[in-house]
Amino acid sequence: MGRQLGPWLVGIGLLIVVVGGLAWAGLLSWFGRLPGDLRFGSGGTRVFIPITSMLLISLVLSIVLTLFRRR
Repeated sequence: MGRQLGPWLVGIGLLIVVVGGLAWAGLLSWFGRLPGDLRFGSGGTRVFIPITSMLLISLVLSIVLTLFRRR
């Protein structure tokens, strides 16, 4: 089981590093500010509901997982 799981863990780790680098460089500053992401606030209370951002993530993950399943 270890030999089969190892490459997946390395790939996931590299993906996390790449996304973290993009966020650190400021290239993902648009994410969370898409039309359809709801923000409410009054006084000291803020509520953020990222509907459009989560739909985008769901779409991208669905496409990627479908491509992996076909391989």
